[in-house]
Amino acid sequence: MKIRDLLKARKGPLFSFEFFPPKTPEGEEALFRTMEELKAFRPAFVSITYGAMGSTRDRSVLWAKRILDLGLNALAHLTVAGQSQEEVAGVLDRFVEAGVENILALRGDPPQGERVFRPHPQGFRYASELVAHIRTRYGEGLSVGGAAYPEGHPESESLEADLRHFKAKVEAGLDFAITQLFFNNAHYFGFLERARRMGIEIPILPGIMPITSYTQLRRFTEVCGASIPGPLLSKLERHQEDPKAILEIGVEHATRQVAELLEAGVEGVHFYTLNRSPATRRVLERLGFKPA
Repeated sequence: MKIRDLLKARKGPLFSFEFFPPKTPEGEEALFRTMEELKAFRPAFVSITYGAMGSTRDRSVLWAKRILDLGLNALAHLTVAGQSQEEVAGVLDRFVEAGVENILALRGDPPQGERVFRPHPQGFRYASELVAHIRTRYGEGLSVGGAAYPEGHPESESLEADLRHFKAKVEAGLDFAITQLFFNNAHYFGFLERARRMGIEIPILPGIMPITSYTQLRRFTEVCGASIPGPLLSKLERHQEDPKAILEIGVEHATRQVAELLEAGVEGVHFYTLNRSPATRRVLERLGFKPA
């Protein structure tokens, strides 16, 4: 089902989960278990990522189909980095042939070790161009989402410039957006207020990642630019050698974040699961949402 229709018809907040295509048979088995466990929380959709420079395109299409076969609603990520327009269009068609009705249109990151994005010579330059292509090719036949950056994209010169880029994607045809992860809700609320003042009215779903590893957290935040509130960082640093304590701190913080977001009336919450269910499951259960 198209996400834009789910958002219009919702009776309460929607929950959704992000996964990435595993590289090993063991990883595949683990992801199947994770999806089965989280399926019990009746997600509105689950997303499958698309590796850097299109590196997982075949596995992304395969896992989008597997998600649908499990009776879940699939949101397929699609990036333009490192690929020609023809290649990207071909992958888009493969997603549609697999039964996917929802696409998250993204520019994608530069290759590992590089800081500057360089478009493919025959490629799209911006996510907004991909959004426009999807609308030209499929019209309203697909629901199209995009990324939003509450603290600004790492490459943006300012929050205002970043918001102008976001508005260009909206004007190209976005139905909804999902934010980059953040750990301070003030960043989300501030972004939402600025977007509304600019006339952007689409649903902007907050993206939440329950912290499960101190080392992993530092690596992610270095890449995406998300800041960690001082008190939370101090607590994590004190317990960085204790995995159980880190998990509890992460679940507790994410639970408080989501509770505040729900109280503020957000349309839904998107969880970055890292292909694991325990932390996300605990957050939902602590908020009173029980598996079916």
